[in-house]
Amino acid sequence: MDPLSSSDPARLASEQRRLRLQVLGLNTVEAEATFDRIARLAASFTQSPLAMVNFINDERQMFRGMYVPSGSPDDKVSPESGGIAFDLSNLSREAPGDYGFCPHVVAQGSQLALDDVFDYPRFKGNPLVNDLGVRSYLGTPLRDNTGMILGTVCVADMKPRTWDRGLREGMQELTETLLSDFKLRDSLLAQQQELFAVFDGAPFPIMLTEGPDHLLRYANGKQGSAFGLVPQFSPGRHVLPGLEAIGVFGAMDDAFHTGQAATLARASIQTYDSHTLQDFNFLCTPVRTSPAAPISGVLTVAMNTTGQDFAGSEQRAFAANVQERFERLGAGGLPGGMPGQRAESAGYRG
Repeated sequence: MDPLSSSDPARLASEQRRLRLQVLGLNTVEAEATFDRIARLAASFTQSPLAMVNFINDERQMFRGMYVPSGSPDDKVSPESGGIAFDLSNLSREAPGDYGFCPHVVAQGSQLALDDVFDYPRFKGNPLVNDLGVRSYLGTPLRDNTGMILGTVCVADMKPRTWDRGLREGMQELTETLLSDFKLRDSLLAQQQELFAVFDGAPFPIMLTEGPDHLLRYANGKQGSAFGLVPQFSPGRHVLPGLEAIGVFGAMDDAFHTGQAATLARASIQTYDSHTLQDFNFLCTPVRTSPAAPISGVLTVAMNTTGQDFAGSEQRAFAANVQERFERLGAGGLPGGMPGQRAESAGYRG
């Protein structure tokens, strides 16, 4: 049974956690240097071969921080230790929502220490034991600056061992060091509101998407009136088929995967606010949640060039200003959360 969805309150908590992760830009599986460092410190401090910073939404677990040992699986345990040799070199950074022991930590809201999984009938048959050979586990709830549990910081070993008080308290203190990261993300979210005021007054469409699936994080009013209103966090290429048909999401793919701005020029589409085909230039710029973080999304500015040989100077200047201000904010550690408009879904014409 999934410990995170066994009751209505649990399901509500899972949904709230997913929304919070989306706002913070943490609802994806991409590795992040800050979390990998915490995982490495946890493994070193506890002398464990496996450590993770695990964020859990209502569907899956995302190991944005991970430490696994190098070397062959035969080096990890000895026969007399009671453990089993497993190769962890290709361990995935995501898992189903009910996999392993971390969901139990989140559900109970407190630290879970298992000296020997085989001593606990409740956990002995967990797939983590069969898949990875885990025999002992220590997981600590990962709370943000609002007190919400977002996941865990955990360590595991392939042999039975005792998690003494010093190790448990040390893991708690290490987990709490991430509070500063969450506070920074929230602080910059507030700064983004000023930037979105500029976006909202823009004379042409602007949207911000998250991840390789281009989930819609933010859209200004002009974006909605021209291309349709869609729910926040919906997959862009599915809810905006008109833009997909003319190649906008292909340009966004290029920007996201190459880290370079991509342009789609002279793309024609019939918009909601016009009865004739309109020509647009789309400028797609990759964005990051912080200088050291992987690319988190794409900022797309659409400039109407209908009847023009090129985009007007005023439009080009505004677009350049938008890009510059956005990148300046990102250089200070831009959080992934983009409060955006939520509206009823609307289809495309043409």
